[in-house]
Amino acid sequence: MTESILKSQISTNLIEESNPQKWIRWLVWKLTGATLILMAIGSATRVMNAGLACPDWPLCYGQLVPNQLLGNLQVFLEWFHRLDAGLIAITSLILVGLSLWYREYLPKWLPWASIFALGLILFQALLGGLTVTQLLRFDIVTAHLGAALLYFCTTIVIAIKLTPYKGTGNVGKLSWISSAGAILIYCQSLLGALVGSQWALHQCMSSSELCTVMNNHIIGVFPSTLAICILGWGARRTPGLHPILRKLANISVGLVIVQVILGIATFKLHLQVEPLTVAHHTVGAMTLGVLVAFTCLALQDRKCYQ
Repeated sequence: MTESILKSQISTNLIEESNPQKWIRWLVWKLTGATLILMAIGSATRVMNAGLACPDWPLCYGQLVPNQLLGNLQVFLEWFHRLDAGLIAITSLILVGLSLWYREYLPKWLPWASIFALGLILFQALLGGLTVTQLLRFDIVTAHLGAALLYFCTTIVIAIKLTPYKGTGNVGKLSWISSAGAILIYCQSLLGALVGSQWALHQCMSSSELCTVMNNHIIGVFPSTLAICILGWGARRTPGLHPILRKLANISVGLVIVQVILGIATFKLHLQVEPLTVAHHTVGAMTLGVLVAFTCLALQDRKCYQ
């Protein structure tokens, strides 16, 4: 009788301890999705020339909800971009609070990771304000995207680390390949931001200016694509690789193929089709996220069997 009661208490305690981690994991995945949407809206804001549609910051025309919102797509895009960023910042603050409140039931690294994520999103918001006040200065616009991508990757790492995973120990050197691919894609995304923020494609086509920036972005396609193709090939040839890792590798190959097609179409059409440009940026961020997820899981796999 006593033994059954003890087992029941232990089971109850385990359930109670696991619930906070489940809630926080769910919250972090929601943050990841919201950040991807935020970057897509930010891309749409830029290609639609809506970056200065709200001339002031953090309000828009001195209001929380401006009168110009209805019937003006540019104002709506800029306002909604700020709204999404604000909600992400508030949710990040909630994440810090939860990770501190339930710290006894959570990994010790989580509060620090949550604080780091909050710092990134606040820094990104500051850069967003400077983007407006400094009239879309290209270096600030690029740093704004870079901070957003870092926050995006941080939420993926936190979510993956909170997800139960038991590897097979057969990952080999794939973690190094995926991490190299992630770094290359991140750098390529920053180059893309430089191209977009300076309208380098138009400048190069019309007056042969900024062609170096444009060409560096084009050249950067080859090493990043090669790294992902090697990852996909290596995943197919690695016996006993965890199915999740194999699936992530295949997804990354599929995404990079789509990304190259979108990039060629965007280049040929001289950025005249806005949805193509937005899709190009968004698929690039998705590719980075998949590579970060693969790397995080692969490193856990290696650690468990060392």
